[in-house]
Amino acid sequence: MDTEKINLRIAQIVTHYELSASAFADSIQVQRSSISHLLKGRNKPSLDFVTKVVHTYPEVDLYWLLFGEGDFPKKTSEGTLPTNTSKPTTKTPLPTPEKEIEKVLLFYKDGTFSSYTPES
Repeated sequence: MDTEKINLRIAQIVTHYELSASAFADSIQVQRSSISHLLKGRNKPSLDFVTKVVHTYPEVDLYWLLFGEGDFPKKTSEGTLPTNTSKPTTKTPLPTPEKEIEKVLLFYKDGTFSSYTPES
C-alpha cells in the first residue's frame, strides 16, 4: 500500500466535495490537524481514519482509496452513485405533519435546560 498515493486520493476527495481541509475533518469527525498532516505527507492514514471516510462518504470505494482500483465516485451497474454533498448529521427527524408538538426541551452542557411550549 502506497500511503503517499492514498494521501493524494484523500486530497482528491476533499477537492471533489469542494471542502476545506477543516470542513472535511469535521465531517469525518477527526482532528483538523490530522488532515493537514496527512495532506502534507507527515502522517499516514490509520484504519480508523479510512473507515470514517468510507462510512461518511459511501461514494468512496474502499479499494479505490487504498489501492487506486475502481472509480471515484463509486459506480454501480446503474451508473455512478449519487454524491453525498451534505455533512453527516445526528439530528432527529422533524415530526410528521399529522403530529402536534406539545413541548420542546433544550438540554445544555452545563446541566441546565429550557422548556418551550408552542402557543395554540
